[in-house]
Amino acid sequence: MILLAASSAFAQSDDNVSLFNHSSSSRVFVAGQVNLIHQQHPEFFAKYTGENSLRPEREKATSSVMTLYTGGQITKSTDILFDVESAGGRGLSDALGLAGFTNVDVVRNPTLGSKPYLARLLFHQIISLGGEKIRVERNFLSLMPEKPDKRIEIYVGKFSVADFFDTNSIGSDSHFQFMNWTTVNNGAYDYSADTRGYTYGAVVDYESSTRSLRFAETLMPKVANGIDLDWNLRRARAENVEFQMLPQLWAEHKTVLRLLGYLNHANMGDYRQATDAFIQGYDPEPNIEAHREQGRRKFGFGLNGEQQVTGTLRVFGRVGWNEGQHESFAYTEVNDTAAAGGDFMGHRWKRTNDKVGVAFISNGISGDHSRYLQLGGKGFLLGDGTLTYGREKTIEGYYTARLTRGVFASVDLQHITNPGYNKDRGPVFVPSLRLHLEF
Repeated sequence: MILLAASSAFAQSDDNVSLFNHSSSSRVFVAGQVNLIHQQHPEFFAKYTGENSLRPEREKATSSVMTLYTGGQITKSTDILFDVESAGGRGLSDALGLAGFTNVDVVRNPTLGSKPYLARLLFHQIISLGGEKIRVERNFLSLMPEKPDKRIEIYVGKFSVADFFDTNSIGSDSHFQFMNWTTVNNGAYDYSADTRGYTYGAVVDYESSTRSLRFAETLMPKVANGIDLDWNLRRARAENVEFQMLPQLWAEHKTVLRLLGYLNHANMGDYRQATDAFIQGYDPEPNIEAHREQGRRKFGFGLNGEQQVTGTLRVFGRVGWNEGQHESFAYTEVNDTAAAGGDFMGHRWKRTNDKVGVAFISNGISGDHSRYLQLGGKGFLLGDGTLTYGREKTIEGYYTARLTRGVFASVDLQHITNPGYNKDRGPVFVPSLRLHLEF
């Protein structure tokens, strides 16, 4: 699942970010990035290993993502965005065996290869609702240097749902911050996406200085973790809604709260039906794919917050839940999650462009989901052959350093207890190195 927080490629006011200068007023924009992540894990304890397990022997893997961002401002309130991407390399154990996988740049189907593909193609329109014009930085969702204080923004085309929903300035950018899937996203947010993390749809976003409300209607994949999307909205689709507030809780310290809800309609399986069919002898093994039914619904909720503590210290948190009866379909195998962490700028040691961060994540699954895995069932990520259930817990820390203009390096360490929710395996340490270039 590739989820790239591309905003950094467009934040050109700071010369440290990009190798080249970019105009803040030109109607045409071209920029790009390269993100390389190398990960390893040493041998770890495992009573048994299944087809979808994180392999217990020492292994290493490297991923690479290259993205070309382009856009054109058609009018003062209209622009077109077009991004092309290439994803290569692999993840540890081919991205299997962990609900909170360690590298969000990894495509879950390595057979797709590194051939370039369309990542985003967006028509963007702003409708003014009055208020003063405010200066804004160009980013990967808009090339407009100023916007009305109150407005509606409309997006139509191809994008990642995570471009708009459950964003967090402390814990959403895999270029400079954390790497784990359930640190940079709400693990229980099974948002609509193909294997690479993108979908087609429309977003309507109301924005003001104190609150925002956004809604999206998007396409679902035809099968779990599938590359092909279902274009028949009568049988498959996803609704996403998020309310964002900026309450004045602490004078001169920014606070952001986001409340999320979603509803997916798709050809989903039922964990209890799959286990019952196995127990009753109808199926030779629990098989969620054999018990799919078109039009089933999966829903969930999330709460996301961030708080400025000092000029250099920020903290964030996420909690999420989804109903665990129907199969995890598009993001990862998590039914409830809680995460908390923060970051700290390097001013005190005279490294103002450096940053250190730490986060704690706890993921869980429903009783039906756990029973399915315990009896030998497999999801699109998990399946040790059996299961002694325990919450999957991760501690992640990173340090990101600016080496020179447009070049950044990071070290990251993750400690995972009960990988794949299994007390019979692990814990495992995953050290990582990242090189990031902006141009």
